[in-house]
Amino acid sequence: MARGAEFFGSDYAILAGAMSWVSERHLVSAMSNAGGFGVIACGAMTPALLDAEIAGTKALATKPFGVNLITMHPDLMALIDICAQHQVSHVVLAGGLPPGGAIDKIKASGARVVCFAPALALAKKLIRSGVDALVIEGMEAGGHIGPVSTSVLAQEMLPTIAEQVPVFVAGGIGRGEAIAAYLEMGAAGVQLGTRFAIARESIAHPNFKKAFIRASARDAIASVQIDPRLPVIPVRALKNAASELFAAKQREVAQALDEGRIEMGEAQLQIEHYWAGALRRAVIDGDVEHGSVMAGQSVGMVTKEEPVADIIATLLAEAAEALERR
Repeated sequence: MARGAEFFGSDYAILAGAMSWVSERHLVSAMSNAGGFGVIACGAMTPALLDAEIAGTKALATKPFGVNLITMHPDLMALIDICAQHQVSHVVLAGGLPPGGAIDKIKASGARVVCFAPALALAKKLIRSGVDALVIEGMEAGGHIGPVSTSVLAQEMLPTIAEQVPVFVAGGIGRGEAIAAYLEMGAAGVQLGTRFAIARESIAHPNFKKAFIRASARDAIASVQIDPRLPVIPVRALKNAASELFAAKQREVAQALDEGRIEMGEAQLQIEHYWAGALRRAVIDGDVEHGSVMAGQSVGMVTKEEPVADIIATLLAEAAEALERR
């Protein structure tokens, strides 16, 4: 883990995945202060909101932390400027290939750039573009997911790219034994989201935390696309009334399209807007039936609410024990 820890300036190369509404100043600062690396989830924040969130995190954190920016954000360049003003040490770009100039702009501020690579060809392209590190995340993860499992991505990608840049493995990791295995394969560290989502320092609603504790791996399902004309980016979340209603909504919109009652553009917009605000409803308001309870398949290993420092200590002890047995 030394390479990954040195890269982040942390004690341990364990990142907390950026989760909208959950990865804010309290969880991020707790993660970094406990020796891991916390990352603010900017999500749809405006530059002014991100400015306040970074300032709030700096007031609580005694160690470095990063900021996750969505590449499709209309104000991406302004958000990069905010990170530069605060001298954020690491910027994580998620949600597709970064637009031209974004990587250079971040690096010009002195920050290091981390990107997600869901395929080997994309990883190689990003390395050529100058990224400093990569996260390879499998479909077991919570939130927006790709189609390939973590174990397959790790086997395919680590032997080829792990020597070129530090690579962090994510998706479906819930115990230290898995961390040890990925480190042995060449990873510089790991990223976990689901395991930290209901940490004691997380501001998530008690109902949200209870849903995680009750859930098993098979409850964390990917959203299904009913009609090829109405594209759905797959999202993994706990099965609830909202996911059932989403399928019904897709059928209803497809029928309206068939009958000529709405145009294609309007139909696609209705599908896109269905989940607007759904994550906030679950995390902040505690409506776990009609909100989106995003969780990875490792949710079955989340059995109680506990401090971030205890979670990290458990993971490290499990990893060390696994390596000693080998």
